[in-house]
Amino acid sequence: MIRKILLVLLICMLALPLFAGGKSEEAKETETVGMEGTINDPGLFQTGKLTVATGEPAYPPWMMDDDPEAGIGFENGMVYALAEELGFDRDDVVWVRQTFDQGIAPGEKNYDFNIQQFSVTEERREFVDFSDAYYKPEKAVVTIPGSPILTAKSFEDLRKAKWGATIGTADLAYIEDIIGAEDVSVFNDVAGTFQALLAGQIDATTIELPTALFITFVQVPDAIISAVLPNDPNDLGHGLIFEKGSSIIGWINEGLEAIIADGVIADLTTEYLIGDESIQVISK
Repeated sequence: MIRKILLVLLICMLALPLFAGGKSEEAKETETVGMEGTINDPGLFQTGKLTVATGEPAYPPWMMDDDPEAGIGFENGMVYALAEELGFDRDDVVWVRQTFDQGIAPGEKNYDFNIQQFSVTEERREFVDFSDAYYKPEKAVVTIPGSPILTAKSFEDLRKAKWGATIGTADLAYIEDIIGAEDVSVFNDVAGTFQALLAGQIDATTIELPTALFITFVQVPDAIISAVLPNDPNDLGHGLIFEKGSSIIGWINEGLEAIIADGVIADLTTEYLIGDESIQVISK
């Protein structure tokens, strides 16, 4: 009799996890049906939150005062507008920090998307996924007072200058492929490029206009912007970066499309990314 009781107890103990171990995976999946495209989307890193990565530090004019939560700047202003469009409260936006290289590296991400002026490229698509482009920057010619390039009025004039750029950048490709300059000096980093500019070793470099505005105003005040150049036709623009295979990209793209249509991106561009209208434009 005792053996029978023990046997019954053992069977009950073995069966207990089926009933007491929480909801089954099937039940959990059933609960998430219909939640796609809402703040409870199962594809979110954290349910009910929009988790966004950015740089450490985050630079103006993309984000002011290295303070993403303030929402003052082009990219964090855009994120909060996007979050509202998607149905999140401002307090539901969670910021994490990550280096640029970590953002484009393969593997799992501890966020929903990363925003750090990432240019969309086919090479990067091998490791991460992108949103639709939200901004396509113009290029700026950066030089110093007294440089011969200040009198340039055309691409033909620009080609006569001594150019320099940082290795592996879209700026170097623009100088060589779009401007058509030859014998471009190549430097290991941005600091080296600007040191050469200040030393008179090169006449000019080129960089995205918003970044050029910050550099010439804050970091290298001895440098100036002499001209604005057209968008690089080979530049697909800036996009948000997602973990490869993320299920929320379509939903995020719908939000981006909506705030672009509402003029949010245009207003943020005017407020943060456009410089002095007196800067000359060289279009060809």
